[in-house]
Amino acid sequence: MKILVVFLLLLKVSQHALAVLVEVNEGERSVLLLCLYSGFIHEDPAVMWTREDLDPKSVHLRGEGGDDLRGQNQRYSGRTSMRSDALDSGDFSLTLRNPQLTDSGSYTCSISDGRQEQRLRDIQLQVKEPFPSWVKALLVLPFLLLVSGGLLFHFRHCFMSVYKVEVDSGVESVQLPCKTIVHLLKDAKVEWKDRDSRKVHVYQSSSDQPGEQDDFYRDRTKVKRNLQKIGDLSLTLKHPTGRDTNTYTCTAYNKRGNILMKKEVLLTVRVPQVEVESGVEYVQLPLKTTLHLPEDVKVEWMDRNHRKVHVYQNDSDEPEEQDDFYRGWTKMNEDLLRTGDLSLTLKYPREGDTNTYICTVYSREGNILLRKQVELKVRVPQVEVESGEASVQLPCRTTENLPEDVKVEWMDSYIFYKYNRKVHVYQNGSDEPEEQDQAYRDRTMMNEDLLKTGDLSLTLKYPTDGDNCTYTCTVYNREGNILMRKQVELKVKVCQVEVEEGAESVQLPFKTTENLPQATKVVCWHNSYRTVYIYQHGADQPDEQDRFYRDRTKMNKDNKDLLKTGDLSLTLKQPTERDSGEYRCGVWIHGYIIRYKTVLLKVKGRAQVQDQTGIIRNRSSSIDPTPLMADQSDL
Repeated sequence: MKILVVFLLLLKVSQHALAVLVEVNEGERSVLLLCLYSGFIHEDPAVMWTREDLDPKSVHLRGEGGDDLRGQNQRYSGRTSMRSDALDSGDFSLTLRNPQLTDSGSYTCSISDGRQEQRLRDIQLQVKEPFPSWVKALLVLPFLLLVSGGLLFHFRHCFMSVYKVEVDSGVESVQLPCKTIVHLLKDAKVEWKDRDSRKVHVYQSSSDQPGEQDDFYRDRTKVKRNLQKIGDLSLTLKHPTGRDTNTYTCTAYNKRGNILMKKEVLLTVRVPQVEVESGVEYVQLPLKTTLHLPEDVKVEWMDRNHRKVHVYQNDSDEPEEQDDFYRGWTKMNEDLLRTGDLSLTLKYPREGDTNTYICTVYSREGNILLRKQVELKVRVPQVEVESGEASVQLPCRTTENLPEDVKVEWMDSYIFYKYNRKVHVYQNGSDEPEEQDQAYRDRTMMNEDLLKTGDLSLTLKYPTDGDNCTYTCTVYNREGNILMRKQVELKVKVCQVEVEEGAESVQLPFKTTENLPQATKVVCWHNSYRTVYIYQHGADQPDEQDRFYRDRTKMNKDNKDLLKTGDLSLTLKQPTERDSGEYRCGVWIHGYIIRYKTVLLKVKGRAQVQDQTGIIRNRSSSIDPTPLMADQSDL
């Protein structure tokens, strides 16, 4: 470790302290701040290392019982240590590991007996950016000093490099370093921007310019005073979160607007991730702090959609401020301000709970004391099945002993509706088909004796791609409280049919449950919004059919008992390459779609068709399936 220690004898030396400047390069393993004491040590002594410019100011505290780091500033967490026999040996020196640019500052070593505090030593620590070795060589050669100075100024843009800074979400602040050897006049302008060209901080005419700052960064940034004089244009960003991960550019301009210096800093804010399987009883989003929190603080958890997840204030939860989506699903620890454990517990996490959560602690005046992010990912098991299978099982099993009066409810998350549909309901020892949505009627089944075996799996008959969504199984007790909840994602592959051009016919298969209601209307759509076939009132409706398909289609063998058999397969005669595309068959009742299926037809041509320009035309096409979901209120 290479550490340059320069002792500066002050004009006025305190009786107890000698001011020392310690310089170290960023990236060194550690730096030692010396503090030796040979005086009398009273009872109940405590050695304190502090920085007056921080809040909290404690860097390290050691008493007779060992280290006491409860009040330690978070930026030093896990990076400081003192000798185990410090109070016996009088060696109060502090070891600071992995020194960072933000560690630069004035450190004070003191000893206290609980009544009086004695200041022993002040140390000025300066953590410097490593200087390129080739520049050192130029500076060492006396006869090249003048030449190198001119070259450095002339080619100052060549020294641009992206400096990388990484920090954990939850720290009080982070410094984006930017130092220059270019002499800046008082009329220079220093501007920090992010990669989206938002103004992060502007300094001009010896003062900040908050009016030019983007709202996202307002009240969160600061730069050093007299920065032109010291050449340190570094930016301090308070309470960084994952949203602050960005590339920041520091640019210095002269009075005429010419660029004097430009430097980029890549900031990465590490956000802890929590991953959990759907079906667990709860998940905890961790947040612990050593800060002393007053009783009048406000603790607020929010998601990235700015919905309030949980609010704690005045020693109690505030459910009326909570978003409806999270109401009844969250809780925080008791006595959280005393313990510093601000973790959030989210009950029965769902796929929709996959989100980024932000915990912010506010003072009574509304100032931010702490902010931290946590990413939650809820894994949902996926079941995949080929189109045309007779049935598929959505697994849900539990080892809990379920009472006989529980209610088991399967729901879907159908994307074309604003509400979830009831897929299957089991209660009082039997199924409850009257509560079931008509889209699933006669299509679902659960195991017998399911409460005894704990197998709550659902069997869905004749699955199609129209059934693709996430299904949720929830178990309620008699009072309506949730005992268990688990999700399963179903993916049914799209049916594909391939035929040679010139074949007599091709069938687009669609088999569903028998005995469909007589009010049913069956519609097939082609990929250019043309109606292929309509069946209603027990007969074809050729007048509604596109003439391109007239006399070329039929359903079933003789269209008899079509709804009774549930065989809605479409036969297309004399297919050509122009018929290639996506077909959808929908089953409607009273304007409500209860079944649909997609079939991808590919008719392989005998030869490609070449026009006079020599371009080979591809007649295949695809569509947006939206027409099938159009309003059918007239049915």
